[in-house]
Amino acid sequence: MKPIFLCAINNILSGTCREDCKFCTQSVRYHADIERYSYKAIDQIVEEAKQAKSHGALGYCLVTAGKGLDEKKTDFVARAAQAIKAEVEGLNLIACNGTATKEQLAYLKAHGIDSYNHNLETSERYYPDICQTHSWQERYETCQNVKSVGLMLCSGGIFGMGESAQDRDDLLDAIASLEPESTPLNFYHPNPALPIKTRNIERPEAVEIIKKARSLLGKERLLMVAGGRELLFGGHEAEMFEAGANAIVIGNYLTTPGQAPTKDREILQALGYEVATSCDAH
Repeated sequence: MKPIFLCAINNILSGTCREDCKFCTQSVRYHADIERYSYKAIDQIVEEAKQAKSHGALGYCLVTAGKGLDEKKTDFVARAAQAIKAEVEGLNLIACNGTATKEQLAYLKAHGIDSYNHNLETSERYYPDICQTHSWQERYETCQNVKSVGLMLCSGGIFGMGESAQDRDDLLDAIASLEPESTPLNFYHPNPALPIKTRNIERPEAVEIIKKARSLLGKERLLMVAGGRELLFGGHEAEMFEAGANAIVIGNYLTTPGQAPTKDREILQALGYEVATSCDAH
């Protein structure tokens, strides 16, 4: 069995987004009951990176709420990346800061960011049903910008937001067209404050999505089960790995608690999987 890659998320600017994405508790429009704060202290971000590494994470993602990068965010993420790289070895540093220009992305790359995460979220056809304050094309172009400056691309989406089976196929095709180095598959986690009230996907459908994604992306890419994993696969984790997933997010998600990283390690061990110890393992 190939090793499983672990990735951790750090929400370094929370709950301040003014966009209208109907799936996102970080939007101020929906008044979700989440923790909202401005920029975290960089010392705290570094300590949390050390904790993630101690739990076996190889990927460490710095997330900011909001539509995209501006000068202040770009500088802050760059300074955080430099501080982490100075104290923590062996982490693949990922930035997830919304839409971005080539110049902003090149700056992050020059200051220690290895990969940029920007999800397409859903199909181009269905996107206006879940967001109207910015376009699907802006998302796709940001992913192209990532590739053009030599950063690794992490791009995926969310399933179970009311989209059709065709929308799911179209999303996977669009992701594959970008040839990302890693792809997170998220499964919608309903929140009473959000306009999308229910999830229209069950575990068998999620398994088929993982299989299709693996077929389209090839054997060597990282395919990660991220948000919603515990809801759909709790107690059935073997199914997602057998379908082709080779990475998971450990710890908390952006605004939703995950299970303890030690619990995930125990599950992997019980299933006979090793935890990847090097970014070159895949």
